[in-house]
Amino acid sequence: MPTRVLKDLLATLPDGEVQDIRVGIHWTAVAVIVGGDRRCGLASTLRGEDLHHHGGEPAVRDAGHLTKRGARELAGLVLSRSPTETAIGMATINALLPRQPDRWEEINAEEVIAQRGAGRRVALIGHFPFVPRLRGRVGTLWVLEQRPREGDLAAEAAPEIIPQADVLAVTGTTLINHTFEELMALRRPGALVLLLGPTTPLSPTLFEYGVHILSGAVVENVDAVLHAVSQGANFRQVRRQGVRLVTMQRRPSEKISPSTHETKRRDEASNVR
Repeated sequence: MPTRVLKDLLATLPDGEVQDIRVGIHWTAVAVIVGGDRRCGLASTLRGEDLHHHGGEPAVRDAGHLTKRGARELAGLVLSRSPTETAIGMATINALLPRQPDRWEEINAEEVIAQRGAGRRVALIGHFPFVPRLRGRVGTLWVLEQRPREGDLAAEAAPEIIPQADVLAVTGTTLINHTFEELMALRRPGALVLLLGPTTPLSPTLFEYGVHILSGAVVENVDAVLHAVSQGANFRQVRRQGVRLVTMQRRPSEKISPSTHETKRRDEASNVR
């Protein structure tokens, strides 16, 4: 089920012209024109279970005609039930989000987690390439993954593991598979929360949901990145084409009560009853 955070992100976006859409094996990229500025956003490509071979609904219902839509309308696909459409929607969000370069720090997620997780218990949602290097730099590292590799835990272990973590690092992909708020509800009070990966929106809206640090990607060479994505590049290959890894931290003035959104949900539940 689409989460409130996605709707809040959509409400912050300007409109623009959709210029190009590439859905690669690993990454989805959307290029837009906003106020004369050409931008590109990325999101992890999510696929349904062999939709083509099982004769189900198409992964992208209006494929071939999406560039005719306005950019905000295209971003709305993030609320879709189709995994591929949600990736297109999130890549569009990341292309449209207002840029705040004065808040970007040139540090990647691996280094942030290593610094903040030294001697502490870290739960990492999603298996990232830096996991082997990170294990020796933090106190305890739990990796939860939907497709576990050696040393990982199954995603179903989240209710047991996340409440124990001093540092919770969550892949931005949880926004497009609609598990973000469910996972955040498991965190213990006082835990430091990071949202990481190229899918991560660099938006202060996430700070309202208990995130402290955003580690994402900024596309600087639009044409090269589109070209690489369309040829099946993984992120290491995409990054070499012109992508910066940056981190954005919540300011004290942006701090809200961690119970704000839980309270909203309780109120809504009471109204239903």
